Amino acid sequence: MTTPTVPSTTPATTPAGPGRQALDSALFRLGQAADRLELDDNLRAMLATPRRSLTVSVPVRREDGRMDVVQGFRVQHNTTRGPAKGGIRFHPHTDVHEVTALAMGMTWKCALAGIPYGGAKGGVSVDPASLCALELERVTRRYVNEVLPIIGPERDVPTPDVGTDERTMAWIMDTYSVNAGYPVPGVTIGGPVNPGAPDRAGATSRGVRVAALRALGGSPEGRTVAIQGFGKVGAPAARYLADAGCLVVAVSDRTGAVIDRSGLDVDDLRAWSEETGGVRGYLRADALSQKELLELDVDVLVPAAMAGAITEENAPRIRAGLIVEGASSPTTPGADHVLADAGVTVVPDILANAGGVIVSYLEWLQDMQARSWSAREVDARLRGIVEDAFDATAAVAAEHGITLRQAAHVIAVGRVAEAHRARGTHP
Repeated sequence: MTTPTVPSTTPATTPAGPGRQALDSALFRLGQAADRLELDDNLRAMLATPRRSLTVSVPVRREDGRMDVVQGFRVQHNTTRGPAKGGIRFHPHTDVHEVTALAMGMTWKCALAGIPYGGAKGGVSVDPASLCALELERVTRRYVNEVLPIIGPERDVPTPDVGTDERTMAWIMDTYSVNAGYPVPGVTIGGPVNPGAPDRAGATSRGVRVAALRALGGSPEGRTVAIQGFGKVGAPAARYLADAGCLVVAVSDRTGAVIDRSGLDVDDLRAWSEETGGVRGYLRADALSQKELLELDVDVLVPAAMAGAITEENAPRIRAGLIVEGASSPTTPGADHVLADAGVTVVPDILANAGGVIVSYLEWLQDMQARSWSAREVDARLRGIVEDAFDATAAVAAEHGITLRQAAHVIAVGRVAEAHRARGTHP
């Protein structure tokens, strides 16, 4: 892979695929932070370039006898502050550019939260819905065998992401352990929960709640919320925000969107979604388009689906006063500029959805040290870390007159840059 360049003032405008666009956005935001930190060109290049980038071929033996070959990736962006950590996603549009952008974002997320991890990400260009359980297991185990030399509990720790889950992590752990000759539970985070494991279910969503409530400041009672993406992050976030007193009035998923201005019954809607496969057709709310949901007049908008949902084209129609990013990179740099001019506050992904990596860190500590964490202790630590990171980010934003996203990147990039300076370069 060629060395990325770091744009410093304007985002790329050349049409590109979603993965390349995500990487261009990540490099643009790095460039903004590097300018404010006055980093030299050598350090900029190090921060823009992945430490390791591996592309592998993954043969898939289908049940009908066919053999498909798909691509798999594992990118370790930076390991200066600790072992790499990041999810593995199975999605048909996953490519090395997307994985690189996400690995970079994980580096900044860990640094902002003060967690001793570096950033990594992995993926396989496959649609898991098109595979039976046996085929999915074969893909997973073959992928692990291909990336085996660069992962491990002290090197790079995979976690679930889009299209993967606890079962996937169990297959990864077992494949790695078979090769090692002994059980290695610390090679993954997010596998089947063992007694004493941290309460990781909904951790990312709980972080979204903490960030949203911190950003709202006053009482959350009656504040209206719309959530794009009613899945692993969005559905629990809806429950947590409703429990806090917010009024969740609209949600969407891949099947459609629904709205009830008096407030949705989140539990009933979730049961409907699990039974029918989506929110479309829910009888106790009105239908609306997914596009309309993003443009609703609400207090809080939570984009919790895929990247690039809020663009320069639709940002002028966003009427929410606060956006809390539950997904990774849901807002493009061009949209950031429009939203800032309109006075919309955006809590960036590297802050708002850091709950997952925070609780993952506690689980990793348990696996490595045979420690147990109570649910109350985990939630208190999660809340404290997110609130501290939010307050530090808000302080930098206020001091320099910049957005929360710019401030978060200044803090995170600055911490990684300082670690590079302290460690030096060998030889």
